[in-house]
Amino acid sequence: MAFDYGKFVQGGIGKQLATALGLPRPTRLRRHDPKGSLVPGAVYVTGHGDAKVAHRVSAWLAAAGVPIATSPSTSVAALVLDMTEIETPADLETLRAAVAPTLKTIQPTGRVIVLGRPVEEATSVAQGAARRAIEGIVRSIGKEMRAGGTANTVLVADGAEDAVEAPLRFLLSGRSAYVDAQVFHVATPVAPVEDPSDWAKPLEGKVAVVTGAARGIGAAIADVLARDGATVVCVDIPAAGGPLAEVANRLGGSALQLDVTADDAGAKIVEHTVSRHGGFDIVVHNAGITRDKLLVNMDADRWDSVLQVNLLSILRMNEALVPAINDGGHIVNVASIAGIAGNRGQTNYGASKAGVIGMTSLLAADPTIVAKGITVNAVAPGFIETEMTAKVPLATREIGRLMNSLSQGGLPIDVAETIGFFSWDASRGVTGNTVRVCGQMMMGA
Repeated sequence: MAFDYGKFVQGGIGKQLATALGLPRPTRLRRHDPKGSLVPGAVYVTGHGDAKVAHRVSAWLAAAGVPIATSPSTSVAALVLDMTEIETPADLETLRAAVAPTLKTIQPTGRVIVLGRPVEEATSVAQGAARRAIEGIVRSIGKEMRAGGTANTVLVADGAEDAVEAPLRFLLSGRSAYVDAQVFHVATPVAPVEDPSDWAKPLEGKVAVVTGAARGIGAAIADVLARDGATVVCVDIPAAGGPLAEVANRLGGSALQLDVTADDAGAKIVEHTVSRHGGFDIVVHNAGITRDKLLVNMDADRWDSVLQVNLLSILRMNEALVPAINDGGHIVNVASIAGIAGNRGQTNYGASKAGVIGMTSLLAADPTIVAKGITVNAVAPGFIETEMTAKVPLATREIGRLMNSLSQGGLPIDVAETIGFFSWDASRGVTGNTVRVCGQMMMGA
């Protein structure tokens, strides 16, 4: 039986040893419960100056039945701080004065969310410096949060205030359990924002395509999208046909066996979705492989196979998928922390995932994509507990689990929840983003 550090230090001799040696004791994270409340307590909403965005936040929180606090207390489960009206670094005192007392009393698995404006829209050097400083402050707060709490930044472009509800709902909820110290950019929506009639089923009536869906993170993505109301087309290689069919049947979706590197893979996906489901609204490019070797020993086959599956196949498939996807749809790419920080022995994998990140930002701005009102975003997982990581040597695995602010590995559902958020029609103000799902891993940005 595999050793589980997180469970070991929660009781008995493990707890005693951790306390005596000052070792981390990971908190069980608050994850999404479809039948539960948005947050398990009140939300403290405040801000700098007129804080007009904060007023909007308070209004929809109240409409959602969430108690609003006007000061920090032990009943507060989250802080939403509106810093959109700061002018100079001196205004950052408002942030310190609001966050410092909140950190002393906030509930376990609490949330701190700071709203700001993009640096690019600043009207003075001082204002730009203050806006950029927010990111550094919030990343540091993420490392000071206790008991499974997280801190994130939401940068709201001028005029995009009506699109801020979806990212705040995601970050306040258990869906964002393993998302920490990230920056979400909210711009003028590429298509009208459409709130779901039922926030428990934000993908009702949608058809989603998920590649690499037979197991692991891909199966979790299919689970979450189906749970949230989507019909899921599960795609994987023929060799995974058995587990692929099991996933599709369990979710009431359909299975499509194909090699994503085939020249006609995109066309086959379009043909299948149109004939079986009348079209599709969401594409999740999740299929990926690793073929690790130090670069000095890396042969051409290892290099090419990883680039073909992880990056080039997406570019080829999109040639057929982009024209066919329904207007107002969503494309979500699965990148990796390796594409941001690099990883020893994974130059091919790091190259492919960095390419996915670059592709995401450029595709989001492509005139064809914008004209169709499609959002394009990416997730970059850190250490996620899968069958693959279970085979990593014990010491390396435990280091991977503990080298983040939450002192534990993430779960496949954590990646899936972020992908689900990117797939909401209420998230149409969020495009071109790459968000790390890594618990604020102590590497990379």
